[in-house]
Amino acid sequence: MYGKRDLVVETLAEQIRRGEFAHGQRLDGEHRLAQEFDVSRGTIRQALGELQRRRLIATRTGIGSFVTFDGHPLDQRGGWAQALADAGSDLTTSVLDIAPVDRASIPGLPDDVDLDEAVAVRRVRSAQQPDGTQRVLSFECASIPATGALRDLPTTGLTDGSLWTTLQAEGLVGTTGEQCVDVHALDEREAGILGREPGTAFLRTVRTSFTSDGRFVEHVVSLLDPARFTLRLSFGEDA
Repeated sequence: MYGKRDLVVETLAEQIRRGEFAHGQRLDGEHRLAQEFDVSRGTIRQALGELQRRRLIATRTGIGSFVTFDGHPLDQRGGWAQALADAGSDLTTSVLDIAPVDRASIPGLPDDVDLDEAVAVRRVRSAQQPDGTQRVLSFECASIPATGALRDLPTTGLTDGSLWTTLQAEGLVGTTGEQCVDVHALDEREAGILGREPGTAFLRTVRTSFTSDGRFVEHVVSLLDPARFTLRLSFGEDA
């Protein structure tokens, strides 16, 4: 008897083998497939990951977005800290705290993410000013699943000071997901952390990522100084 994921996998696999999809034809998006099979988008992600593993489908991104710092693209696949270092940036990263959190306290977490307990990693990135003082340019909170060794992070800390390295060690590497961007007016708490006046406009990105087989990796809310950070969008077949 098939479970929900297996039912989606076998149904789509049979349709592909019967030639119901032409070579290169796009499958419906996650939302439409979830409605068609009456399952969550998380289940659809897992099913698509299995079809990709079987080499029945391949993923292709038609629209891509990325954040830049002083014009340098920040490749999130290896972590921003490494990307900033590769760009020759003098930004320093400081961990404010690492603490357990429950689902209800994670802002903007998609409803279909399977998560009960999490660990929040809060960090700021700063740059030295001409007068020698440090100016905070970004504040981010990354919520990750409280599983395995990740549950102990409030005590053990990050591996080599890197969240990306820590997640990779647990087999969690984000390959798919979505990112939303808006302009956000800082509240009093955020303004205090960033050293700005309440109401100051910052670029806010909310990014949720998953592994290739649909497992949740992280949900990151970032507040970025728009004087130094920019969002760029590319489109077309090779985006």
